[in-house]
Amino acid sequence: MDTAFAFSLSTPGLLAVAAGAIAVLLFLIIKVKLHPFLALVIVSIATALATGVTLDDLLPTLLSGFGKTLGNVALLIGFGAILGRIVAISGGAKVLADTLIRICGKNKAPLGLSIASLLFGFPIFLDAAFVVMLPIIYTIARELRGSLLIYALPATGAFLVMHALVPPHPGPVAAAVFLEGDIGKVLLVALIVGLPTWYLAGYQLSLWLAKRTPFHPVPDLMGGAESDEVDRTSLPRFSTILLVLLLPLVLIFMNTGITTLISAGTLPEGNPVLGALTLIGETPVALLISLCLAMWLLLLRGHEKGAMGAVNETIEKALAPVCSIILITGAGGMFGGVLTASGIGEALADSLQTLGLPILVAGYVIAAVIRIAQGSATVAGTTAASIIAPAVIDSSLSGMPLACVVVATVAGAIGYSHVNDSGFWLVGRFLGMETKTMLKTWSVVSTAISLMAFGLAWVLFTVLT
Repeated sequence: MDTAFAFSLSTPGLLAVAAGAIAVLLFLIIKVKLHPFLALVIVSIATALATGVTLDDLLPTLLSGFGKTLGNVALLIGFGAILGRIVAISGGAKVLADTLIRICGKNKAPLGLSIASLLFGFPIFLDAAFVVMLPIIYTIARELRGSLLIYALPATGAFLVMHALVPPHPGPVAAAVFLEGDIGKVLLVALIVGLPTWYLAGYQLSLWLAKRTPFHPVPDLMGGAESDEVDRTSLPRFSTILLVLLLPLVLIFMNTGITTLISAGTLPEGNPVLGALTLIGETPVALLISLCLAMWLLLLRGHEKGAMGAVNETIEKALAPVCSIILITGAGGMFGGVLTASGIGEALADSLQTLGLPILVAGYVIAAVIRIAQGSATVAGTTAASIIAPAVIDSSLSGMPLACVVVATVAGAIGYSHVNDSGFWLVGRFLGMETKTMLKTWSVVSTAISLMAFGLAWVLFTVLT
């Protein structure tokens, strides 16, 4: 597709179009109460035309961002929703919730969920980990009769920290490759920076905001209130539920390990056995395997032959509520894709290069600007890293200081989440939050995580140099 239109406006003009598009989108959703899916599609079309997209290029530009986002998240949301519903209606979510409450206590349940999410989010992308963890979050909120946000926000804060800063997630890995940093040292710096960032910004701030937000009920997703009708005399064993939920984590972690060793030359390329192991460790495949295992262990084993009909009914009920979420998430990706194609982020980044900022600060600022402009954290982090790469390589930075630059750059790419971020809509729809509430909670948490991670990386960089 010809993208010459992307630079038909000056940087101030592109910035004005982006700001106007976001303002109109917020007006349509918050004031007019238009459904977010329609609002995102309408504003995406208007933004594309305003930035110079020709009529011939309009539809391909819109579908590119929409299709790319759905290609990444539709299977994850679908498989995750079915797995979550199976775990919920089988009583597995109650088993896990009761165990977590017994270990942590009722008052510390949000902390226990956040710690569990921190560990669960190490190898798994935010969207997949979030959807798989939802039935446990829902069940704990129902069991303790508390506001959903008190339990959900600290958990999503933990997922966000891991997704933003820690290899093997794509942002930090790609940034490390561009800047020629050592993945092991990047992981070490990410943990040094990420753990206090999680506790203060991901957990404590999330909990503080949740307690100051009006009571938020649990939506009827992944089992809904009907899951309370499960026969409590035949609950699955804790070990069975743990196996079902940890299996995708193990498979994905195996994929990451094998891929890393092949890239380092430790394992040979083209080996069919390694290729097969890598395939089953891909996130959608790993979730599908875990889903099939859950169907057998929790719904089919020990039941009559006609049980498959009940399984299909469970799948139908799981998919119906998330269809809207999938479409809204895809439309969010469409809007972000239009902003990316318009050249807004690249134009602003080119302007920032002329300011002569220190390398570490430049990496953060450029990533943050691109993130605000087009929404994708991965695109923002990798683009910023590629822009500052020549200066970093010429500076002869290496080791831990270079790892600090990598972490500071990806910290800029994760903050300031708003309406052009598909993750913003994913989290908001599953938690049943209005756009205004998301801006007051999720956007604040993501920004705090970004700023604190950058500040700690800068302090560590100063100490080491």
